[in-house]
Amino acid sequence: MNIFYCCCVLFVVGACGGWVLELFYRRFVSSHKWINPGFLVGPCLPLYGFGVTFLFLISYVLHFDTWFNLPSYVNDIIVIVIMSITMTLVEYIAGIIFIKGMGIKLWDYSTRWGNIQGIICPLFSLIWSIIAIAFYYLFRQPCYYLISWFSDETASNVWFPFVLGMIYGIFVVDLCYSCQLTHRITKFAKEKQIVVKFEEFKMQVRLANDKAKEKIHFVLALSSSTPLKEHLENYINNVKGKINDIKNKDSNEK
Repeated sequence: MNIFYCCCVLFVVGACGGWVLELFYRRFVSSHKWINPGFLVGPCLPLYGFGVTFLFLISYVLHFDTWFNLPSYVNDIIVIVIMSITMTLVEYIAGIIFIKGMGIKLWDYSTRWGNIQGIICPLFSLIWSIIAIAFYYLFRQPCYYLISWFSDETASNVWFPFVLGMIYGIFVVDLCYSCQLTHRITKFAKEKQIVVKFEEFKMQVRLANDKAKEKIHFVLALSSSTPLKEHLENYINNVKGKINDIKNKDSNEK
């Protein structure tokens, strides 16, 4: 049960921390704008939450130095490699679920070298490896202290399950609202037999609102006086326009 509580906390910390990282990445690297990352409304990216939880469980369970009498540094290398591979697999599985099941592409690495289906690529696998190393050497031990704290059955932490339940309650409400919204996008994507690049679509809605001099919502990124279906139709037209431009460019070069 103590490990369960620890994993619940790590999921929240990882999801919120990942949201902050993605927020600044979009602001200063990719889009150069303050854009709410992910498909949820609140400051939460479940991918990072699951990732950090898996990192902890791997470091907690795997002890090759004890099992096979290996040097500690060899154990560290093996565990970190497994962590890095696991994070890449988590990213790939999450991407496939959204693309195949919902017709939505939450991120796109198609322009990155060595990418696989635009879902994973060597660059971001390297970034996951750096995160795994940082977790293993900086945050693994505090996680063990957290488990010890949960083992202390005193009045000082009796309130914690209640607070944690409140946080997860808010998360469930956010998830239900966001899934209801993405369901409409999924339905449209299946009808048109396309995959909607979610970040690109959000940026299009933002630009359309800016052009119409509407208020741009940071939290409710898809909020607009224009119906969602109309935004989706415009999105398809823009995609078709880009494809035609590429084809015309290629034909002119030939």
